[in-house]
Amino acid sequence: MNRLKKIVGGLTMVALVAVVPMAAHADDQDTIDYRTHVMSTLGSQAGALFMILQQKAPPDNFASHVKALHLTATQAMKAFEPHVEGGTSKGDAKPNVWSEWDDFSGKMTELVEKLAALDKAAQEGGMAAAAPMVQGAFTCKGCHDEYRYAG
Repeated sequence: MNRLKKIVGGLTMVALVAVVPMAAHADDQDTIDYRTHVMSTLGSQAGALFMILQQKAPPDNFASHVKALHLTATQAMKAFEPHVEGGTSKGDAKPNVWSEWDDFSGKMTELVEKLAALDKAAQEGGMAAAAPMVQGAFTCKGCHDEYRYAG
């Protein structure tokens, strides 16, 4: 029985090694879809956070939403690294994301840093310490106006 477990375990490892390289080569639409999901998560988490601040939702999860925002912002940076242009529909990335990469990635880095500071404040001092920092942490509109199709 122990030998059978070793054989199954070995075959499982071989299968995983064979599949992982295939998954690493996403096509352009997969890249766009992934990026869209990550950015949608940012929007959803920001929406939940603002509902809490407006007292339209319970404040218990404030710090969790801030942590999720910080984590998702770091994922967003990676999601834009492949040079895969979207279409021209609302919400799609404009081609200047990549032709003006230094500016775009600088703005994304700034967002990550501001959300890291917000996360630290929320973890250490709760909503009372972090709430005054929220508005300044979100610089999304400037980036969206310049690098995203409005519709």
